[in-house]
Amino acid sequence: MLIIGIAGGTGSGKSTVVKKIMESLCEGEVVLLPQDSYYKDSSHVPVEERQSINFDHPDAFDWSLLAEHVSMLKEGKSIEQPTYSFLTCTRQPETIHTEPKDVVIIEGILALCDKDLRDQMDLKIYVDTDPDIRLIRVIKRDIRERGRTAEAVMDRYIRVLKPMHEQFIEPSKRYADLIIPEGGKNKIAVDIVTMYIKKHLPDVNNE
Repeated sequence: MLIIGIAGGTGSGKSTVVKKIMESLCEGEVVLLPQDSYYKDSSHVPVEERQSINFDHPDAFDWSLLAEHVSMLKEGKSIEQPTYSFLTCTRQPETIHTEPKDVVIIEGILALCDKDLRDQMDLKIYVDTDPDIRLIRVIKRDIRERGRTAEAVMDRYIRVLKPMHEQFIEPSKRYADLIIPEGGKNKIAVDIVTMYIKKHLPDVNNE
């Protein structure tokens, strides 16, 4: 089994990189663990206070559950992957039954931030994209998917996203084995990752 971590700032193109990697492999070979699914439950927080939660700080994540699920998959055990709603800022009662596969991808802004999680990874990737492009993508996404106004998104970017990126996300780049500029548009880099995976899959299957 290959454990791959893919990190990078909000709107950097991580999801596109993951999608292209998964499309290049055979169906059923890859398990995706989005870090967004492992936010701590905030149902105990008053509704009016939930929008002020700092989702870009390491403390917002349930690291122990994520590390436990990665360990279980490596042991050949299935997991019940949590689901999270950004509209209500709460963990949902529904889970996603996930079976172990040859490749496990952990994708999220702080995927390379936690040492225990990094130590389980065979390949660590950082997706690096210009801040202006990331901001435009975040504005479009949050308006479309999270019901926020452009003004609210930009205010949050200045107050939270930018300082958290500089304090936690950007520094995690030094742990990466491979840095991909411009995200999924970088076809050569994506092809290199895909070749790495395919090269190591036979070894995994022959264990």
